[in-house]
Amino acid sequence: MKYIDLHVHSNCSDGTCTPEELVELAARQGLVAFALTDHDTVDGVGRAMKAAESKHIQVIPGVELSCEYTISPTRKKEIHILGYNLDWNQPELCETLDAVAKERDDRNRKMCENLNNAGYPIDYESLVERFGDTILTRAHFARFLLEKGAIPSIDSAFKKILAQDGPYFVMRKYLTPEKGIELIKKAGGIPVLAHPLLYKMSVTELHDLLTELKGYGLRGIEAMYSRNRGNDEAFVRKLASEYNLFITGGTDFHGANKPDLEIGTGEGNLRVPVMLLENLK
Repeated sequence: MKYIDLHVHSNCSDGTCTPEELVELAARQGLVAFALTDHDTVDGVGRAMKAAESKHIQVIPGVELSCEYTISPTRKKEIHILGYNLDWNQPELCETLDAVAKERDDRNRKMCENLNNAGYPIDYESLVERFGDTILTRAHFARFLLEKGAIPSIDSAFKKILAQDGPYFVMRKYLTPEKGIELIKKAGGIPVLAHPLLYKMSVTELHDLLTELKGYGLRGIEAMYSRNRGNDEAFVRKLASEYNLFITGGTDFHGANKPDLEIGTGEGNLRVPVMLLENLK
């Protein structure tokens, strides 16, 4: 059996491996294909595809768009839409992602200010100097503070000082799910809902979400996933069947930012069969 990984991040967003290093890792793991799905950027896609030319491995051009879904007038949730086999040079996609990056940059400056005022050894200029030309996320904040000895672990940072309900967090402005799916489709891509069970929605809320997204053109749902437990995969497969969605699978590999996950195998037991590539044609 041949295997693939349809959810991988590079240091162009919040991973720690370069696109070229991902190709090396995937080849070493014996994968025949992987999708580069960085958060809100396609900057690494061309590099990964070029590196893969000599490795006999397929790189699927992708993206993971952050969107804000409205559950009720008083409750909203960040969800992620994966886009596969898209034209990463499509003008509207690139222009929108550039605008998203600028908005995120403004938010990151404010979060650095909040943390610095509270005594944490962080400022925006030092953060950029440490991580270079990339889209900074909370994972970069956590890694920076860990290296400075200001926190005991990356996980603790997300649970406390970087938590969305914490005192230093600054809310971003997000794409709507409709806009995210529209962008992917206009770029010739295939929209898929990422890790649906991470959103901690009720069964009713998940059904409402899928009904809405299906209306916008959602095609698939990520059923095979590193953080699945117990009957999670079976439950998502059932949702896929009910909504006539195909399934995908991936590790959500981030390198050292999620050190327990390996490309291709996740926590060690994930195996995404190559036949799922058929869904992305």
